[in-house]
Amino acid sequence: MSALTKDSISDIDSLEHLVPEWWDLWRRIPSATPFQSPAWLLPWWRAFEPGSLLVITVREARRLVGVAPFYIEQGALGRRVLPIGTSVTDYSDVLLDLDCIEAAGRALVEHLVSKHSWTEWELADLAPGASALHLPEPPGCTASLHPASPCPVLALPRDFDALLRVLSAHKRNNLQNARNRAKRRGKLHFIQADAASASSLLESLMQLHVRRWTDRGEQGVFSDPRVRAFHGEAIPLLEAADLVRLSALEISGRTAAVHYGLSAKGRAYSYITGFDPEFSFESPGGLLLAHVISQSIAEGATEFHFLRGQEKYKYEWGATDRWNVQRVFRRDQESARAS
Repeated sequence: MSALTKDSISDIDSLEHLVPEWWDLWRRIPSATPFQSPAWLLPWWRAFEPGSLLVITVREARRLVGVAPFYIEQGALGRRVLPIGTSVTDYSDVLLDLDCIEAAGRALVEHLVSKHSWTEWELADLAPGASALHLPEPPGCTASLHPASPCPVLALPRDFDALLRVLSAHKRNNLQNARNRAKRRGKLHFIQADAASASSLLESLMQLHVRRWTDRGEQGVFSDPRVRAFHGEAIPLLEAADLVRLSALEISGRTAAVHYGLSAKGRAYSYITGFDPEFSFESPGGLLLAHVISQSIAEGATEFHFLRGQEKYKYEWGATDRWNVQRVFRRDQESARAS
């Protein structure tokens, strides 16, 4: 293996220049999710920009074999290295080429330790199999590893009817009753957005989601203009890469529910759903989710990720918990001063 070279990117223009190679590396890594793609992380940085950009690259000769997208936050807890995408990202990770995962990981850590000043490095929401779990512990650090959040996952059979057969009778009856109630309101029409309609369907989702939370007297995630800006920029990029699945259910010509999902490498992800409270009796969110799962199976997905949270409906579909973990490295004072 050739010697590895490391570098840091600290400005958005240089990061954008990396995008073609970044995509190439992302495609080579089976465990990579849409959350590690440029289509997700670049819009997040432009929308939030909460600190100083710090993206570490590792190359073997000229070939990119590692990308670690971080930023440095200066605050009451000191200088913290945090993952780009935090708060809106269910699975965080670094990208390390499988052919040199250990060597690239060592090079990444060495560069972060020797070239940058920080007091704490947080690797949050690492799914089982995440590349960042292979990173060696930095010298001069106190390390901790603990559960972060449960992410229920449903193993998908080869056809939707097979899934229905293993659901409880109560769940099957609920789905049938919801469909019957919805049909009494009018014709049902399922829509999957394409490049031309994705942005407008996202706008419908945001409106439905805000309306539901406003009716509760609370603020939802889309009340933050930065979140709206982030998704508004990310959706066209995700659509161009065939990673997003925006679906809707119309009942009698009205949008009753919208589902925002992602799909890549045989895995589907349920990110967020919004529904019209006026159709609550018809359970449009549940009907749309059943359609989305069916479509995911038809596309060849073998797993359906419900992502963070232990809501009851996820387990009614047969999902089981997979726990994200958090790795934190805190530098001792001597090591921090030496850097």
